[in-house]
Parts: sequence; structure tokens; C-alpha cells
Amino acid sequence: MALQLYADLASQPCRSVYLFIRINNIPFELKEVRLIAGEQHSEEFRKVNPLGKVPVIKDGEFTLCESVAILTYLACKYKTPDHWYPAELQRRARVDEYLAWQHTALRPLPGKIFMMKGLFPVMMGAPCPEDKMTEVKVELAQALKSFQEKFLQERPYIAGSEISLADLVAIVDLAQPLGVGYDPLEGLPALTAWRDRVKTAVGRDLFDKTHEGVLTALDTLKSLSQSQPETLAALKTNFMKYFK
Repeated sequence: MALQLYADLASQPCRSVYLFIRINNIPFELKEVRLIAGEQHSEEFRKVNPLGKVPVIKDGEFTLCESVAILTYLACKYKTPDHWYPAELQRRARVDEYLAWQHTALRPLPGKIFMMKGLFPVMMGAPCPEDKMTEVKVELAQALKSFQEKFLQERPYIAGSEISLADLVAIVDLAQPLGVGYDPLEGLPALTAWRDRVKTAVGRDLFDKTHEGVLTALDTLKSLSQSQPETLAALKTNFMKYFK
């Protein structure tokens, strides 16, 4: 049985796993879980992952959630090219170091900008408060400074001369706010050059195709507000936790 991937490509962690699978030609079946429709909370999906989150893989009888765990598992099981998750201890530690840091330091911030700049006006009928937007932009600028000075430095990629899992996770996160017209790397030439290298290493066509859903997420939400207002109301309740 082919590997099964439960995912929504509107989600950054889902896209990183999806891209890794596609790049490395791992046979798989995509099981779409529409987050915006709340399918992650369905009884059927809870049988797959009681945590109610994506991505999830099923490899035969083995089920695994959490994107970083999935990526490292796939790299090891399918013996993907060494640059993704190096066998050499210190280079692998560089990848692990970034993957541990990004969970709370970088990944949440581009997603917040996406929600505040794009989803907030649709859901709440008014622009996001400017002070909240400024606060997150400042946090993101500080995280990007750390990313460049600590993790990338003068190297072409985070772990050295070739792309790794760390670069893949980072670029997918930083692509999220592009869907609402905000480029987090504007005015940062070293990081912009890194992004161009990573997109080329991934494959520009595959990268752009994978991100189509992000660029149309607002249209999907507007459609949902017209066809399923009760679903939108439930989403608003969860949405407001970001603005307490």
C-alpha cells in the first residue's frame, strides 16, 4: 500500500511534507483534509489523528503526525539524498537545530500576518488593528535577523552548500504572507537570494503549483461565508484567539 498523506496545502507544515515527497518521488496518496471547513475535527479524521491536526502520514499500519517527525522519518526510510538530512553528525545537528528553533520563533509569525492582513478583514468586516499588525511585523523582523545571522550566516543554505530539510521548512513558512501581498523578505537581499536558490533547488514549477491554494485562500473563505455561514461563525471563534 502506498504511503498516505493527510494534508491541506493551505497549511505550511503540510506543504513542506508534500514538497519533500514530490521532490523525492516517493509513491503516495493524498488525502485532503480541508481545514477551512473544519474537517480536521471530524470523527472520521480523529480516528487517524486524535490531536485533530495535519499533516499525518499512514505507512501501512504505522501512523505519524507532526511535520518535522514526518520529514525526518521519510528521509531515513526512503534513504533520500544525504543533503536533505545529512548522515554526518554536525551537519545533521545544524538541520535539527533550525527545526527545533523555528517552531516557536519563526513559523507562527508569517502565518499571523497572513491571517491579520487577509483573513481578519473577511471574517470581522474591518481591517486588523494597526497596532497588532505592527507588533507582529516587528517580531518577524527580529526573527528574520536571527535566521540570517545565526542559521544562514554566509552559507548558501542553512546546513552548508546544499538544500536541506531546514531550508524547505523555512521557505514554505515565509511564503505564507505572499498570498496577502506581503513579502517578508523585501529589503533583505541576502535572504532574497537564499529564497531564489531554494526555489530553484526545489523546482520552481512544483513550488509555485504547490502554493496556488495559498494565493486563492481568501476567495475560498469568501465563498464559504456565503454558502456555509455557520462554518464561518465557528471559525471566527477560533480565529479570535490570535488577537487576545
